[in-house]
Amino acid sequence: MIAIISAPSNLGLRPPQPGAVPGTAKAPEALREAGLHEALHGLGAVDWGVVLPGRYVDDGGQRAAGTVRNQGAIIYHARLLARRIVEARAAGLAPLVLGGDCSLLIAAGMAAKVSGGGGLAHVDGHTDFRHPGNSDAYGSLAGEDLAAAIGHHLPEIADIDGLGPYFEAQATAHIGCRPEDEHVAEMSDLIGLTIPAARVILHGGVRAAAQILAAPGLERGFWLHVDVDVLDPEHMLAVDSPDPGGLAPDELIALLRGLAPRAWGASVTVFDPDLDPDGAYAETVARVVDEGLGELGRDAFESR
Repeated sequence: MIAIISAPSNLGLRPPQPGAVPGTAKAPEALREAGLHEALHGLGAVDWGVVLPGRYVDDGGQRAAGTVRNQGAIIYHARLLARRIVEARAAGLAPLVLGGDCSLLIAAGMAAKVSGGGGLAHVDGHTDFRHPGNSDAYGSLAGEDLAAAIGHHLPEIADIDGLGPYFEAQATAHIGCRPEDEHVAEMSDLIGLTIPAARVILHGGVRAAAQILAAPGLERGFWLHVDVDVLDPEHMLAVDSPDPGGLAPDELIALLRGLAPRAWGASVTVFDPDLDPDGAYAETVARVVDEGLGELGRDAFESR
């Protein structure tokens, strides 16, 4: 059974313009309005509350060296969200975290580390592998979450409470990057499996899911992270960085259907209702989650 956890964070994103605040914090309620919660309740899901973040602060370029944007607030929220995820899992539920931005992966990783969560399937239109070792422009964790999740970031972020690395690199699969992503080669050399978006489009989501399920380290279950910018801009423009070459909704649904039963939990991130004035993209995200993740945790919990 799914436990729906709302995590309305925007802490890991750059401001869309000076003085403005990213809209991802509005995503859980926008998805509720689009009918997602009602659909999931029809499948037996239960509400597991809201984990509120601290205030978003635009540092205006004055952030201290060697830190990330909203670092203190991110760490505090990660601890709270990780605890909520662990509580849901202990109750025999599959936590489904509705974000929010991709920095929420840190909380999922902390929860995985303390509860024996296995590997990571990272579905994202970008590698999210910027880190202090490869870029002077690091500092917005929503574009650096995968690097932090496997220990390639500032220790203050990648080793909170001594739990890092949160996921083993070789038990991590990334799905969905575009060929022009500048960090794809470095990431692919470190993690267990990389499946670019073009390969999913060519061979189908079912085949991609089968590859992931057969990958070493993921057979004992995994966290499934889904950034909706893996969708092509033709279908999803309500994200901060839409890039061409992404999946169609039905391709993503097929991929997620194959992965969800083995995943013990999942996160859905980066949908921005501020970029969706008529609610059409919210309906797309709601359909993807309902049809793709409806059986989240089924096999993972049967095998425990």
